[in-house]
Amino acid sequence: MTVHAITNTTAITMDPARRVIENATILFENDRITAVGPADEVAVPAGAERIEGADMITLPGLIDSHAHAGHGLTRNLGGGDGDAWFQACEDIYTRGSTPEFWQAEARLSGLERLKAGITTCTMLLGGGADHYRTDTTEAGNLHCAVTREIGIRTMLAVGLNRRPFPKTYRSLDLSRDVTLTFEDQLAVCGQLAEAHGDLLGEGTGICLIMPVYSPDEVAQAPEEIRQMSRAAMELREKHGLLFTQDGHREGSIALAEELGILGPWAYLSHSVDLTPEDMAAAKRSGASIVHNPSAIMSVLGRCPAPELRDMGVNVALGSDAAAPDRGYDMFRHMAQCLHYHRRHFRDPEVMMPLDVLEMCTIHAAKAIGLEDDLGSLEPGKKADIVMLDRRKPHLYPPMMPLTTVAQFANAADVDTVIVNGDIRMRHRKTDLDEDAILDAAARELQEAVARCGLTHLLAE
Repeated sequence: MTVHAITNTTAITMDPARRVIENATILFENDRITAVGPADEVAVPAGAERIEGADMITLPGLIDSHAHAGHGLTRNLGGGDGDAWFQACEDIYTRGSTPEFWQAEARLSGLERLKAGITTCTMLLGGGADHYRTDTTEAGNLHCAVTREIGIRTMLAVGLNRRPFPKTYRSLDLSRDVTLTFEDQLAVCGQLAEAHGDLLGEGTGICLIMPVYSPDEVAQAPEEIRQMSRAAMELREKHGLLFTQDGHREGSIALAEELGILGPWAYLSHSVDLTPEDMAAAKRSGASIVHNPSAIMSVLGRCPAPELRDMGVNVALGSDAAAPDRGYDMFRHMAQCLHYHRRHFRDPEVMMPLDVLEMCTIHAAKAIGLEDDLGSLEPGKKADIVMLDRRKPHLYPPMMPLTTVAQFANAADVDTVIVNGDIRMRHRKTDLDEDAILDAAARELQEAVARCGLTHLLAE
């Protein structure tokens, strides 16, 4: 295969030295980076296919560590009424969705992520709060197929609803009601894990998720929740899966440690209003924290991301996208993260541009156990590369690239996206039928809200 050479670019490497190289050359062959360095140190082989990087900032593919499948179509529903939006998610995801709904949503979210420079993402198969479409493997298989079609990487989080069981879903063909037990969902998760286990190669991987239980909930059903936790961990160990959770707060991380569901293979989202015991449990276990600064939970509480980082806890960044009030623009979430904590401490130097860049590159790669393959521009790593067009008024004068990316850039500045050595977007053009993706998304949302009697939620 042809060697590719990105030349004359400003490279933010995120390598161990955190080098920022002006007039850099980056070589990659097949799916791996082979050289990164100043132009006078890296020779471009004869016959290499050149990608001109002048007026570009080149950085590793961004990693979004927490988002939801389904939400790409439910964004804006309710016009700001959070309770109505949560109920709509449950109604649509469990009783009003079809295979076409999940396929259209996966394509829309995948296209948005690609055009925003997100090459790897953890996507929960449902949610808002704990409603996962794991009654059969169909929705998960469709999402993984679309991931491969778009050409990015998705760690699909599949799992278990909140007790009590059984649950009643409407089948995806809308023909009948389905009674769903904990054991049913666990079996489907195992089947999906067997079918999709090659995040680095094919771009699809599976991790396991179960609800975050509060101390009060555990006190109500201690043996049932402990038994479910044990069963989930047995499945995780059997398939070598990562484990994630959505919505930790105030005592729940310490409780998770007690339940035996914490380890270096776990990454925990939101994590607001943590107790000292929670923070100590995260540190002891080696679990990562996923901070979602633009999420509603970060309005209702605060994730102590700077303090956790100071303790040596690995902290990644998530969008919690794409609903109800945000999207997959990780540049926006980086800037939000900076301002969020600076305002809390009333100190403009609490978090710096390099900190938030780490959180959606190398530290996010560490959260999913792939820091040796993803998250930085280094020889031997996967050729997941994003190039930003900086020749724009809001990114000029051309200086201070770290600050430029973390505080001024946005998703629309992404010019070129390379995943696994394949150029998936160039000058913001993809090989996808973008109009068809948009049209299908609009159609499937209209049909879903009509089926569920929710058309009133389309009002501004």
